[in-house]
Amino acid sequence: MPKIDFILHRATLDGMEVDIFVADGKIVEIRNSVDTLDVGDAAVEEAHGLTLMPSMTDVHVHLREPGYEYKEDVESGLRAAAWGGFSNIMCMANTKPVNDNESVTEMMLDKARKFWPKGPRLFPIGALTKGLSGKELAPMAELAKAGCAAFSNDGVPIKSTKIFRLAVEYASDWDRVVIDHCEDPYMGVAAGVNEGEVSSRLGLPAQPDVAEALQVARDILMAEYLDLPIHLAHISCRKSVDLIRFAKQRGVKITAETAPHYLLFTENYLENEATEYDTNAKVNPPLRTQDDQDAMFEALNDGTIDCLATDHAPHASHEKETEFDVAPCGITGLDTALSTTWQLVRDGKLSRETFTRAWTTAPCSIFNLPVNTFQPGDPADFFLFDEDEEWTVSSQTLHSKGKNTPLLGTTLKGRVKTHFIQGKKIV
Repeated sequence: MPKIDFILHRATLDGMEVDIFVADGKIVEIRNSVDTLDVGDAAVEEAHGLTLMPSMTDVHVHLREPGYEYKEDVESGLRAAAWGGFSNIMCMANTKPVNDNESVTEMMLDKARKFWPKGPRLFPIGALTKGLSGKELAPMAELAKAGCAAFSNDGVPIKSTKIFRLAVEYASDWDRVVIDHCEDPYMGVAAGVNEGEVSSRLGLPAQPDVAEALQVARDILMAEYLDLPIHLAHISCRKSVDLIRFAKQRGVKITAETAPHYLLFTENYLENEATEYDTNAKVNPPLRTQDDQDAMFEALNDGTIDCLATDHAPHASHEKETEFDVAPCGITGLDTALSTTWQLVRDGKLSRETFTRAWTTAPCSIFNLPVNTFQPGDPADFFLFDEDEEWTVSSQTLHSKGKNTPLLGTTLKGRVKTHFIQGKKIV
């Protein structure tokens, strides 16, 4: 056995009290907890019976730096991630300038190393096209070498199927996956509310669910034809789920995510008396119907949707404090994702196995990121979670600069108490 340099004592894992032995940042052994430890020179952290969870991975985050640091920056975003239970963060390219060249990628990584040298780890997502314009491919080889873990045009869908095809092919040359924001570019782009009875009663411009499903169908056909992987971002409706399920049955290399807000809210939130026209619930794709939400739960639990991702999209307060149809889309999510989705496990809407797959093993498998499954040799990435601690979502309790969430004022249950990455305490 290698020399142990860190021991986590008396943590509760799968209902059992255990000791975790770590060497060189990796798990060496997990034993039933004992009263007296032969620790040698090892550092010891007392867990006091708190729940032990593997660190989570978020493959869809907007950190806003460079260019929009007033909304969020690398330091504040990774702080929210650390306290939110995340060890791996993939950040989108819609910065200013766009992350379409190695200098922007390297700046992001330098900031992460400066402010959070022990983690969370940052994995930038390179732009698919220069300036996210959809007209000319970005230098993918340069971006991959600089450290980009995937490629995406983020919230600006590529209209040209020729360019999209080339992007998927070139990304595969560097063992990278393309992430696509599925939205027909001609149908209510970024409207922020679902087209239907609710949008009609509210009198708001809207986007139908078919706008998402059309692009999902295109991507599935492209992935099948090229026999290459494509990852579908923030799926929100049953039509998309049905297409993805059928594609997976045929062996198409398609993977998909959804976001916690599609599990927590429906379009009806926007016409409740207390929350009518709440711009904090304006997202793209929009909150859908109850039937669509039911489809999300079904798809997550049966594996049709592979993983969860926050689509963390922080905005300044003044940007959201305006009319609904001109407010930007987006919800801040890194601080609240763990508490809200763990509550769904408590409520029986998600299984524990689904929760673990969706936040740890699946996203890491799709994008080839480090993951802890509590096996010897895994990175010692884990956190202690107080399942019973209650806290109220407010501008003071959120670590992100972004306070734009419909959860403001809500009391949640469960908080990260201590977080370790490669056996090093980060918070």
